[in-house]
Amino acid sequence: MATTTETETRCTKCGRRLRNESPDGLGPKCRRKVRKATRSTELGQYKEHLVEKAAELLEQGGMVPLRDTGKNAVYLAVSSDGQEFYRTARAACTCPAGLRATYMCAHRIAAHVLALAS
Repeated sequence: MATTTETETRCTKCGRRLRNESPDGLGPKCRRKVRKATRSTELGQYKEHLVEKAAELLEQGGMVPLRDTGKNAVYLAVSSDGQEFYRTARAACTCPAGLRATYMCAHRIAAHVLALAS
């Protein structure tokens, strides 16, 4: 007798149960909030191509929540080539561009977008 085990898929942002799996790990409501946040005027302070790169990172599910302390959420962000992971928050990022801190990296912008979508 064969038994099947079904795993329950949950939204990575709000924790609601998802009917269908999604590549970004978000449910439809949270995905709408994130897409709306990518068009926020508050992101006008960043370079446009980095905001687009951050939106692409979010669409592909490249930001995985690691820890949320209430004030500052920490994420694991996937590198452009998909070979490395970086710890990212709104305040800092461990990627090479984030460590140089000459400008805001796309990972930190993506964390800002997720904070705006909350």
